[in-house]
Amino acid sequence: MNKLRCLIVEDEPLAAEVLQDYISQMRQLELVSTCEDAIYALEILRTESIDVIFLDIHLPKLKGLDFIKALPNPPQIIITTAYHQYALEGFELSVIDYLLKPIEFSRFLQAVNKLKSPKILASKKSAPIRKERAYRFFNVKKKKIKVYLDQIQYIESRKDYVKIHTAEQSLTTKFQLGELEGILEEAKLLRIHRSFLVSKAHIRAFSATEIEVAEQKLPIGRSYKEQVFKVLGEE
Repeated sequence: MNKLRCLIVEDEPLAAEVLQDYISQMRQLELVSTCEDAIYALEILRTESIDVIFLDIHLPKLKGLDFIKALPNPPQIIITTAYHQYALEGFELSVIDYLLKPIEFSRFLQAVNKLKSPKILASKKSAPIRKERAYRFFNVKKKKIKVYLDQIQYIESRKDYVKIHTAEQSLTTKFQLGELEGILEEAKLLRIHRSFLVSKAHIRAFSATEIEVAEQKLPIGRSYKEQVFKVLGEE
């Protein structure tokens, strides 16, 4: 049986002993260490894999809630304190439970039953984070057409309209070219001319006067040259 590895952060010896006794009675828990302050606890976290912290709030050197805020990826945390007034802030920091001293075993058991199992924790750590592919709908002839931002090759100005070019289609919608620079920030578009925005990811080549995108050669405006060469030179 995989056990949840626990850390007690408590500066009161009697309170720490109670937690040690309670943890020893739980088959799913394993006590790794007991710390008298949060600074020492930080050292333990650098060297040990910890799944659960039983954390007092009023600690020397660094307070319990400040300790939580200092952790980039905190484990599951159960607060153990004599002060009820910090409960709201604790739950805003996503603690598992908030136990008031003196802690009865039955109440301790309720908190432990809220903990996620080692298997669930392991699956969450190993599961890849999927980022949703960015897109936007554009009004085209009384329809809204979805365009994935990474498909945009370049956009050209047509007075009060713009023409958006992808490998699969070209569509015309009512927009000013300058508006799209801010709206489509995720598409990483580069302004090369008063009439053209190009996707940096789709640039095939460039010279002193033009940029090649897909099969098109687009002009670089004189007033945009310095910025274009600066951006492309840093790629």
